[in-house]
This record gives sequence, C-alpha cells and structure tokens, in this order.
Amino acid sequence: MNALTMPAADGWTIAKRNALKIRRSPDLLGAAVMFPIVFVLMFAYVFGSVIDIPGVPYKEFLLPGIFVQAVLISAQTTGYTLTLDLQKGIFDRFRSLPMAPSGVLIGQTVSDLLMNVASLVVMASVGVAVGWRTHSSPQEVVLGFALLLLFAYAFSWFTATVALALRTPESFNNIATMVSFPLMFVSNAFLDTSELPAPLRVVAEWNPVSTFTQAARELFGNTSTAMKASDAWPMQHAVPASLIWIAVILVVFVPLATRLYKKAVSA
Repeated sequence: MNALTMPAADGWTIAKRNALKIRRSPDLLGAAVMFPIVFVLMFAYVFGSVIDIPGVPYKEFLLPGIFVQAVLISAQTTGYTLTLDLQKGIFDRFRSLPMAPSGVLIGQTVSDLLMNVASLVVMASVGVAVGWRTHSSPQEVVLGFALLLLFAYAFSWFTATVALALRTPESFNNIATMVSFPLMFVSNAFLDTSELPAPLRVVAEWNPVSTFTQAARELFGNTSTAMKASDAWPMQHAVPASLIWIAVILVVFVPLATRLYKKAVSA
C-alpha cells in the first residue's frame, strides 16, 4: 500500500468506526438536526411574520441560511469527538498501529460528512413541509446541496484544527460557540443585510456564511431581482467565492490539523 492509498484506506476504516459510534449515540445526530429545526420553526413562524423580503417568501429566503447553519453545527461534532478521543487515550492506541497520521482525521471528517448528508435530508424535508420550494433546475439544486456538503467537509477540518489545539471538550465548546454564533447571526442567513448599519453590513457581506448562503439561494432559485443587490464581490459572485473559501480552508487547515495531530499523539 503506497503513501497515497494508505491514508484513504485508514481513513475509511476510521470513518466506519465513527459511523458505528454515532449510531450508538443518536444524541450526536439528534442535536445536529434538532437545533436547526427549532430555528426553522422559530424564525419561520415567529419572526417571519414581521420580516419582509422583497420578492421572496421569507420561508424560501430562510431555508438556505438554515442549511448553512446546520452544516456549521454538524461540523463541530468533528472537534468535539476529537477532544473526547484525546481524553480517553484512543489516539494512543492508534499510534501503536501502522496507520497514516492523516487517516484518523480523514476518517473523522468523512464520517461527519455522512452525518451532514443525513442532517440536510432531514432539514430539506422539514423545509418542504413548512413551505420551502426551489425555483431552479434539478441540476442546480443538486449543485446547491453539493456545495453545502463541500463546505461541511472543509469546515470540519477547521474545527479539527481548533480541537487539536485546545484538546479539551470544555474549551472547544466555549470557543466553538464564540465563533459560530457571530458567524451565523452577523450574516444574511436570517435577514437582508442591506438593512444593517454600514460597518456591520460590510462585515456581514464578507462573512463566509453569507457567501455560502447567497450561493445556495442562487442555486435553489430563492432570490429575486426585487431584492437590493450588494456591491460586495462575494455577494455578486457567490458560487465562485464559495469555492475559493473551500479551497483556502482545505489548503490551510488540512496540513495544520495533521501537524497538530502528530504533536498530540507524540506528547
């Protein structure tokens, strides 16, 4: 087995192990799915009655943002699971095996990608039930979900890096909350950023969550020419900007996470 196939094979083994662990701990998947469902119901039926989006029903405007939020929450499972495995000494067992160091992280991120697939299926079903509809071709809808899953996979490497740097579940949960909430709420996920004050609007328009949300809306056909167009480059070119974000995250955090993992297991 060569240097290229060994990490993939080891990663698939770890992915199957983690998938079995999730099946035996349904609370992990339940939390990743239930939290966004609560947001759907709360925003669609409580705030949706007072939020007006020109040319688009609020539920159609909302759901792509909820999909991105679900991805952020699910990807945090990567970091949380890694910190638990570090505490339990499971990585020490892996170190004694002839495994590629990156195989553990590949397996963890792939298993979380599978969890994100399940989460998005549930979220899309709930969305259709509350009135979300797509207005684009089937190919564009598939591309929209594929883009969300690519973002989920890339963001899992970011959370893995943070987890391996912090090493404890408590510290990771605190930092993850501090990072994810501003990313979600200072964005276009739940409201039209053109209504925000100028400094906050600039932050929201360059927020990667806004970029992915806008890309998903465009691919799902949940936009309207009646909405005020943003001058920010990521908003005008949301799909290519999203792909750039994915590439940057992977290029930076895959080697960084691998280096931190080697350091953690050698400590």
